[in-house]
Amino acid sequence: MADTFKAIMVSRDEDKKQSVTIEDITLDDLMDGDVVVRVEATTVNYKDGLAITGKSPVVRRWPMIPGVDFSGTVVSSSHAKWKAGDKIILNGWGVGETHYGAYAQQARVNGDWLIALPKSMKPTDAMAIGTAGYTAMLCILALEKAGITPGSGPILVTGANGGVGSVSVSLLAKLGYRVIASTGRTSEEAFLKNLGASEIIDRAELSEPGRPLGKERWAGAIDSVGSTTLANVLSQTQYGGAVTACGLAQGMDLPTSVAPFILRGVSLLGIDSVMAPIALREEAWARLSTDLDAEKLASIATTISFNEIIETATGILDGKVRGRVVVDMTL
Repeated sequence: MADTFKAIMVSRDEDKKQSVTIEDITLDDLMDGDVVVRVEATTVNYKDGLAITGKSPVVRRWPMIPGVDFSGTVVSSSHAKWKAGDKIILNGWGVGETHYGAYAQQARVNGDWLIALPKSMKPTDAMAIGTAGYTAMLCILALEKAGITPGSGPILVTGANGGVGSVSVSLLAKLGYRVIASTGRTSEEAFLKNLGASEIIDRAELSEPGRPLGKERWAGAIDSVGSTTLANVLSQTQYGGAVTACGLAQGMDLPTSVAPFILRGVSLLGIDSVMAPIALREEAWARLSTDLDAEKLASIATTISFNEIIETATGILDGKVRGRVVVDMTL
């Protein structure tokens, strides 16, 4: 009998009612690919929470092994770039949505989707960063390319207690930016200030409908919330500023006007981590390996085992999880 290993499987019945189970599967059960990886670490992102709970249509093929990113060791490969023993990272590419994902002890994927694990990192380090941290760095690269420097003015980070937000705060602070952190959990002020935030504001200031243009408060922003919050962020961005949009925690809508764009020259920069080209991914991970404070990363991250993934996925949607969650698949 072929060797079996554990996997989380989400399925749904004829009435589209979703269920989640832990199953024993074999390599023969995995989808096509030219690289097999032993998954040593993964993480639980907001998107993973949506996939496991079914609260948003993340999964687009049924059944599905969720989990949008992982790090581990190549077991076997017919891809020219990879060989057994190589340490790798995967983020996105539809993994956990249309292709079996990270929440299994092994994965078979397309080698074109992989990048090398930086030599300074272990798989658990990479997953403490994960898609959330990688997305945060994509946002920072976009702000830099838009000309937003520490001298331009403060940077707002919405959803600051979340995965993208907490890593963004830490990265920006280390790079010399003055950071304003917006959160619904103002009781976490000490946590955010330890990461490097200079000022904490309540998300209620931004979550209700506001004016097309408000007082200029920040030179740029990293927004993972969307909807009315993003509209208010844009309306209070200073002349020539830039805002990166990478999430939809409040909603997919954007009830704004053209005023910030045509009267203040504000740029809205869309950030996609799923299909980003390899060169940009490698640039982001190279920067993460040097720009992210290891001690701050440790303060952001909580480590769990494979058996705790489902419970944690529910908690992250309920706002009960702060920072990053690392799943150590060896536990």
